[in-house]
Amino acid sequence: MRALTERLGLPGLVDVHTHFMPKNVLDKVWAYFDAVGPLTGMEWPITYREEEDRRVELLRGFGVRAFTAMLYPHKPGMAAWLNAWAADFAARTPDCLHTATFFPEPGADGHVRDALSGGARIFKAHLQVGGYDPNDPLLDGVWGLLAESGTPVVVHCGSGPAPGAFTGPGPTGRLLARHPRLRLVVAHMGMPEYEDFLGLAERYEGVHLDTTMAFTDFSERLAPFPPGALPRLAALRERILLGSDFPNIPYPYLHQLQALEGLGLGDDWLRAVLHDNAAALFHVKP
Repeated sequence: MRALTERLGLPGLVDVHTHFMPKNVLDKVWAYFDAVGPLTGMEWPITYREEEDRRVELLRGFGVRAFTAMLYPHKPGMAAWLNAWAADFAARTPDCLHTATFFPEPGADGHVRDALSGGARIFKAHLQVGGYDPNDPLLDGVWGLLAESGTPVVVHCGSGPAPGAFTGPGPTGRLLARHPRLRLVVAHMGMPEYEDFLGLAERYEGVHLDTTMAFTDFSERLAPFPPGALPRLAALRERILLGSDFPNIPYPYLHQLQALEGLGLGDDWLRAVLHDNAAALFHVKP
C-alpha cells in the first residue's frame, strides 16, 4: 500500500467507508456476515476481526490518514445513543471523521441537528438494514438539514448483497428529485445497479459514489461491474471516493486498492479517488 501511494505522490489514503461501532452492535453485524453465505451463495469471512484499538492501528499502518465510523440503526430509539458513542470515538480518535446516523422516527431531525452541532462531518444511512423508505415524511427535516449544511451522507441504497424493500435507484432517485442539493455518497457504487447510480451522479452534482467492495474479485463474482460503463466512471473522476468496508471484508485491504489500479483508468484518476477527492470534501490537511 505504501508503495502505491508513494508512486502516486500521495501522503496516504482517505477511506470514507470504514466501520466502528459499539462492540455489542458490531458483534451482531459480524454474526450477520458469518451467516450471509445462504443469501449470496458465497462465504463471507471477516478478515479483520480484531479489537477496536487494533483495527485503528491497522488502518494507520495501511497509510489511511482519515477514515469514518459508519454505524446505523435498524429500529427506532437507536440513533441517539449510536451518535453519542460515535462522538466519543471521534473525540479519542482524531483521524476519524466524526460520523453520525439517523432513523425515520419522531425527533429524527433533532438527532441530526444535535449531531451537527456536536461536530458530525458525515452521516450514514442504510436503507437495506433499516428497511425504510428514504422518502418517509419523518425524514423530511433530516434531508433538509443535511442539504442546507452540505454534510455528506453515505447511503447504502443499492440492492447488494441482497435487495431490500427500498433499495435500488427508484427511492433514491425520488429523494434527489426532492432534495437535489444533497451531498449523497452512494455506497458500494450502487452495486449491483451500477449504471443507474452512475446516472444519478451524472444528473446531480452533489452525488458521489464510493468504491466499497466494487471491482474486487469477490464482488466481480457476485455482481460484476459492466465494462462498458468504465468511460462513465472515468468521466466522474472527481466524484468517486475510496471506500473499503474495513473491517468487514472477506479479503485483505490491499486487494481493494489493487482492484482500483487494475481498472486502468490512470494515475490521475487513482490520485483523485484514493485521496484528493475526499481530502477536499472533508478538508483533510497535509
